[in-house]
Amino acid sequence: QVQLVETGGGLVQAGGSLRLSCAASGRTFSTYAMGWFRQAPGKEREFVSRISRSGGSTYYADSVKGRFTISRDNAKNTVYLQMSSLEPEDTAVYYCAADAGVVHGSTPGRYEYWGQGTQVTVSS
Repeated sequence: QVQLVETGGGLVQAGGSLRLSCAASGRTFSTYAMGWFRQAPGKEREFVSRISRSGGSTYYADSVKGRFTISRDNAKNTVYLQMSSLEPEDTAVYYCAADAGVVHGSTPGRYEYWGQGTQVTVSS
């Protein structure tokens, strides 16, 4: 069982930056690949980024590539999402999720555990 808690959301102007954190409980954090997803009102949950168990491989949605950076600290049981050059279209609730599988997956169904989400609002 893994419990995930996201923090770091908030209100920011377009062009600004935020760093989201996701703290995981338990001693098995390093056995999970971690992902970030987001869901805007009236839209489906969409993939944002993923990082492998060791942090050696990362993946990004085209919409955030070059602006967002995912990282993890296995000693702290935490995964991060550094978001820069934010746009109003990035406004959404952001969720972190854990996947025990090793093959890259960008569909929500691949992930076994989810946090409650943190709101990110980008004003124009």
